[in-house]
Amino acid sequence: MVKPILMTFFLLAPLLAPVNAQEFIEDVHYVRLDKAHNVQTGEKIEVVELFWYHCPHCYRLEPHLNRWLKNPPDYVEYVRIPAILTKSWELDARVFYTFEALGVLNELHGEYFDAIHKEQKPFVTEEEVATWAANYGVDRAQFLNQYFNGFTVNTGVERARKLTREYQTDGVPTIIVDGKYRTKVSLAGGHDELIDLINHLAGIAREERP
Repeated sequence: MVKPILMTFFLLAPLLAPVNAQEFIEDVHYVRLDKAHNVQTGEKIEVVELFWYHCPHCYRLEPHLNRWLKNPPDYVEYVRIPAILTKSWELDARVFYTFEALGVLNELHGEYFDAIHKEQKPFVTEEEVATWAANYGVDRAQFLNQYFNGFTVNTGVERARKLTREYQTDGVPTIIVDGKYRTKVSLAGGHDELIDLINHLAGIAREERP
């Protein structure tokens, strides 16, 4: 006869055992791209987020990514790329690179997201964005000049258009790890699971580096 104390232990043992981390499976939780692409982060593992400012799913992912970015693996570098899946998405891509060219991306990235999704501002023209940005001290004329004529803006938009196509994404937000792995929230199983998967894929990519 099993003593009561031992019986209690046997009953609790499954609860006390460590929970195994989720096992991520290729072609289930992520896919390997047909062709690996060059990265722009040198020795660091590149984690790209393809996003669109008007996408509610991208907006919901932002706080999870921001928490992760407070303490990411030291061998990882995070890169945002505004996806251009349709002609209308180019406006937001130009806004992103205009913010970057003017040195206000860190200040206005989250504010622009909030203005669209919290304040319900549609922003269908560049003039509307320029007027809004002026409230944060951005010169309206300078914004529009960069938006239309900035070399780095035009270069960034063309590169974003090219990578959106080459990464074979059909929606956003999409995560590309080291130019070779693609995943998204729905494949990972949730926002927190996506963060775990990013770390997992970054670790694999690090091991695969020469």
